[in-house]
Amino acid sequence: MKRIYITVDHLPDCVRMHIAEVGQELTLRKDTRNPYDDEAIKVFNKNGTGIGYVANSVDTVARGTYSAGRIYDKIRDGQKCTIRFIVEDCLIAEMACEEQQNAIE
Repeated sequence: MKRIYITVDHLPDCVRMHIAEVGQELTLRKDTRNPYDDEAIKVFNKNGTGIGYVANSVDTVARGTYSAGRIYDKIRDGQKCTIRFIVEDCLIAEMACEEQQNAIE
């Protein structure tokens, strides 16, 4: 099982209000209606509330993590991930890829 890390951004309120915490499970869903990004992946908490997006720009993707564009075609809708770190106003989440172990490299 390959483990990869992603950056979740656009969520300063979630971090400040402690809505997002280390160890929390999140769900990823492709946002096919996003007018700004064809590879947008929206991130939801356990209550189904959208809390941010997987980063997809060189300015927002943390070093050592994958961008939305890099994982977009390789994940299933509803993919789970777990928050491992909180850095300023973004999260670093870990995602396990079982079926596509060799697909994301």
